[in-house]
Amino acid sequence: MRPARHRVHRTIAYAWVAPVTLAGLVLAGLALACGARARWVEGQLEVAGAHRLRGFGRWPPVRDFVAITLGHVILGRDHATLARWRRHEQAHVRQYERWGLLFWPLYLGASGWTWLRGREPYRDNPFEIEARRAEAE
Repeated sequence: MRPARHRVHRTIAYAWVAPVTLAGLVLAGLALACGARARWVEGQLEVAGAHRLRGFGRWPPVRDFVAITLGHVILGRDHATLARWRRHEQAHVRQYERWGLLFWPLYLGASGWTWLRGREPYRDNPFEIEARRAEAE
């Protein structure tokens, strides 16, 4: 059994991120309605394989998309891809837990600042660098 302090910390972390997780749950529901499957992995809901959406052209429409994290919901192309990128996406979950609703403005601001400095807005974003470090561990 985990100590009460840990349970309180986890409850606060889930509550702090709940508005973003709710948005992720809405998208997860749409994906599930389109044939995706859900799994509960390491405290997060992973949803992947919305094969019915592929009839609308390339889905998702972003060229290099493999996964996206919205709070405690991780959406991906398929479950094998999510397994491959799990540490990276889990790092984003921890970032959400650290920053809450501020995560997206901070992430977008970091991308903008990176772009203004002549760097690649995704690859050189400090949040992505942190996630790649976690991925390598």
